[in-house]
Amino acid sequence: MAEIELPEIEKLEEIKNKAFSKRVALVTAIFAVILAVASLGGNNATKEMLLAQQQASDQWAFYQSKVMREQLYRMQKMRLELDLTERDATMKPDVRKNYESMIRQLGEEETRYRNEKKEIEKESRKLEDEREVNRSRDPYFDFAEAVLQISIVMASISILAASRPIFYFSVAVASLGVILTMNGFLLIFRLPFFH
Repeated sequence: MAEIELPEIEKLEEIKNKAFSKRVALVTAIFAVILAVASLGGNNATKEMLLAQQQASDQWAFYQSKVMREQLYRMQKMRLELDLTERDATMKPDVRKNYESMIRQLGEEETRYRNEKKEIEKESRKLEDEREVNRSRDPYFDFAEAVLQISIVMASISILAASRPIFYFSVAVASLGVILTMNGFLLIFRLPFFH
């Protein structure tokens, strides 16, 4: 019978620790990828929130200019109507016709601006809603980033300490980071203290 040489216990322990370290390093790399996705999602949510806010502000300024023009036409129309009422008896028919024509034109412009501002208001509110959605997403990404960074540190400590419990703790913490990252994109649930 052939003799089988058994490796020394120290070498077996070293091989076991190397395999554990390799697995932990691979899982840590996966944590880092998820962290990058969370960071990108958070950056995009912030940019989209700021862009929507800027666009909503622009739309509200445009809305305000329409309101001012509508008021201007309304005041001019009212002034002409007052003049017409005041001078009705002494006004020549062709002048009266001109007044009535101008009043009608001013009324049409007033109506046009009133209708245009309604569309602008709808767009402004839509942009504000978009801003709020992105504002709601951002905290989930922020907390996901923090939790994933903690899990990466804990996984690194588990390699140094060759500790499986610490590694399992890092996996649990990373799982929370994954859930928060997914929720940042999908908004499946809302945590009240994030808003």
